[in-house]
Amino acid sequence: MFKLVEESAGQGELSRCGALLHSVRYRISRFQAQLGESGLPVPGVYRIEGTLEFGPSGTPAELIGQAFTLTLDDGRALDVTVTSADGRILTEGRHPRGCACC
Repeated sequence: MFKLVEESAGQGELSRCGALLHSVRYRISRFQAQLGESGLPVPGVYRIEGTLEFGPSGTPAELIGQAFTLTLDDGRALDVTVTSADGRILTEGRHPRGCACC
C-alpha cells in the first residue's frame, strides 16, 4: 500500500549527465510504501508521478521513454522517466540514488 506524502509544483530543470536540456514547469506527487495495517513506512520504497510542461510546443518526441534528472526549484534532484507525449513522468522502486543501509 502507498500513501501520498508530498505534492510539489514549480519551475525546474530537466537534465542528463549534468547537461541542461529543458526548463520545465512540474507538478509531482510522492508516495511512500507502507506496511499493511501497521502503517509503518517501508524505507526506500517509493513512487513519484507527475507531469512536466515544456511550453507551447509540447513534449519533444525524442524525450518519451527516456530517463532524466529533474531538479526542483528547492534544489532537490529526482531521477524520472518521461512516459508519454502529455508530459507524464514516473519513477518507482527502491533507493533512487542508492544507499548503504542494506
